[in-house]
Amino acid sequence: MNVIRTMSKGVSAKGEPVTIRFGSRTIETMAGQSVLGAMVAAGEMVCRTTATGAQRGMFCGMGVCQDCVVDIDGVGNQRACMTQVRDGMIVNPLPARPQSVSGIAASETLQLSPELLVVGGGPAGLAAAAVAAEAGLDVLLLDERPKLGGQFYKQPAEGFAIDEHNVDKQFRGGRALIRRFVNSGARYFSNMTVWGAFGTEQIVASSQTTVVVVAPKRIVLATGAYERGIPLPGWTLPGFMTTGAMQTLLRSYQVAAGKRILIGGNGPLNLQVAAELVQAGVKVVALTEAASQPGLRSAASLLTMAISSPDLVRDGLAYQSVLRHAGTPTFHRHAVIRADGTSAVERGVIAAIDDSGKPVRGTEQTFDVDAICVGFGFLPSNEIARALGCHHHFDEDRRSLAAERNDSGRSSLAHVWVVGDSGGLGGARIAEASGVIAGADIAQDLGHRASDKIEVGHSKRTIVRSKKFQSALWTLYKAPQIVDQLAEPDTIVCRCENITLAAVREALTQDPATAGAVKRLTRAGMGPCQGRYCGAIIVDLVAQERKTKIEELSFFAPRVPFKPVPIAMMPECSPKEESPINSETATPDQSSNSEQRSGVRTKTA
Repeated sequence: MNVIRTMSKGVSAKGEPVTIRFGSRTIETMAGQSVLGAMVAAGEMVCRTTATGAQRGMFCGMGVCQDCVVDIDGVGNQRACMTQVRDGMIVNPLPARPQSVSGIAASETLQLSPELLVVGGGPAGLAAAAVAAEAGLDVLLLDERPKLGGQFYKQPAEGFAIDEHNVDKQFRGGRALIRRFVNSGARYFSNMTVWGAFGTEQIVASSQTTVVVVAPKRIVLATGAYERGIPLPGWTLPGFMTTGAMQTLLRSYQVAAGKRILIGGNGPLNLQVAAELVQAGVKVVALTEAASQPGLRSAASLLTMAISSPDLVRDGLAYQSVLRHAGTPTFHRHAVIRADGTSAVERGVIAAIDDSGKPVRGTEQTFDVDAICVGFGFLPSNEIARALGCHHHFDEDRRSLAAERNDSGRSSLAHVWVVGDSGGLGGARIAEASGVIAGADIAQDLGHRASDKIEVGHSKRTIVRSKKFQSALWTLYKAPQIVDQLAEPDTIVCRCENITLAAVREALTQDPATAGAVKRLTRAGMGPCQGRYCGAIIVDLVAQERKTKIEELSFFAPRVPFKPVPIAMMPECSPKEESPINSETATPDQSSNSEQRSGVRTKTA
């Protein structure tokens, strides 16, 4: 496969390379690189084979879809996107019937009782943890990713040096927030997946070697969001991925998954990633946008955006300028309708869509490509909040669940705050500001000294401005709601269990026609991703079939474990006493020299 190794502005390689084995190949890569990043840089896109013999590769790039699982050193079902390379590591694609996961067992179980537990190391979680720790609270943060920053502030891997003065503002903003968090004195584990919530007094998480059982006084859930899946023919082929996955490859691992890439969907992230790919030397063959092209009727929305967040408007204009100068065609009110290829993506087909979101016959155009990335917005990662019992309602505008919470982020459970996109989609600025407000509110709730009222006030004003911007933005990007209009009867809807649209529609003819009934009849939603990609589609199909309103109980119920975890990593009822972990003693420091100078240290559980 054609790939492009690139370097973002202000990012450069450092240190000695490491060598891993993939199948029969020896791959040289950089320290801190994910297994998936190393694979893609070497042109290896196939991670596993399904029970039907189909090949799969990366899709979400953030540990949600479970399509990139591989065998690492004889242990199967390891997520390539969430596992860092080690020198001498042996990686193999996962066969259709892998042997049982062996060789994984907890070396220790820790019982921790912080005043505040924060789940998630993105903008909202880092801000909440930093503000609370600065106010004197004992704060513990758990994050699933190898590096802090989350999906928005995603940082380059350890094998890259960072010039703080030359990286873009997204990198800089993330590094500044991470630095503040580390300097606050908050404790943290990275590479730590929260998979169980047995009441607010027992939150359970695991890394490769350690189980942590947490009994906090207060909880902040800042688990972010993941990209909405829209089924279409070929969307399970290796080389077809979300726009966010492509951006992670580019920004964190400095590689583009092809020299010719097609991008489509709905929303500004597609525009940004298209421009970033062009700047990296990629030929973006086309960008499709489901919304209509802005015209005179968009003037009011554009003015509101320019007043509330002029810098973001400038960014959007700059992205458009990059694409215009590169000659990249943009097709409004169009969608990617099919991906073709034998064992991986080779061609992409686009077409105009009508007001109902269906492709218009006779408007198809085909492009030869190495990869396709599609983004149709996001869905909140709310399984922990829902499992704990936080009330949610269905947001008709964003077509997703939103947590019921007050202005400080406090949920219907007195000891739980839900901040950022996990509680309702709003973007990075609202997420970070809501984290500041929640951290200050929790500090006051626990009787600690008052936080900086000026910062809290600024954060509240930021939220007001950003909500105006977001409202105008999504008026500008208003598009037909696409659910199954791009799919054929034999198109897979449930990626994990290989359940087709025809099978789902047949289940909908039964009584009762509910998402739960579809799940029982077809196994849709029973796979490793637990319905994160098919669930919202099935809920929409049920609502269309039965002409019913969508509410929280319309969705699949969250189940423990929230993500696959080896049985050997499940704790017994007698964990050890609390162990003093902090940013100095959690694990050996794997930070870069530039991070050490700046005070940023990323720890691995």
